[in-house]
Amino acid sequence: MNRTPLFTTRLGLGLSLTLLLAGAALASEGQDLTFQGDASFHGPHGGQALQAALVDAANGDTIAVKTGEVSAEADPSFSFTFPGVLMEGGDYAVHYWIDSNFGGGTAGNCDDMQHDHQWSVAIEPTGGPVTHTEQHDPSAQTAVCDTFR
Repeated sequence: MNRTPLFTTRLGLGLSLTLLLAGAALASEGQDLTFQGDASFHGPHGGQALQAALVDAANGDTIAVKTGEVSAEADPSFSFTFPGVLMEGGDYAVHYWIDSNFGGGTAGNCDDMQHDHQWSVAIEPTGGPVTHTEQHDPSAQTAVCDTFR
């Protein structure tokens, strides 16, 4: 009769349980989001400050805020990485504004859309890292200043 020692059985069970728990932990970690703007932002906004916020679209909570500057030469003209934030089945948006101060406004403040360009962009988790690249489109603006107050 072939008997497996109790120690070996428990070791195998413990190892299996450890691997199972490690897999569950990895599955519950979020995926990275890279949010960027293409070269179409150069002309109208090169050198201007911007802020981007990842928002839980289901409840309006702000998850993270990033600050940067629109490049007048680089492509992408801006890029923000939000590490480990996207959970499968989540509902997300990126709110962002550029401190343009066209025809008025206050430097450093998110002013009305006629002064500071601002947008809201839906982000859909894919189960893996997401890179979203925006094109400059003033006709698609949405008021988002409340996110940054």
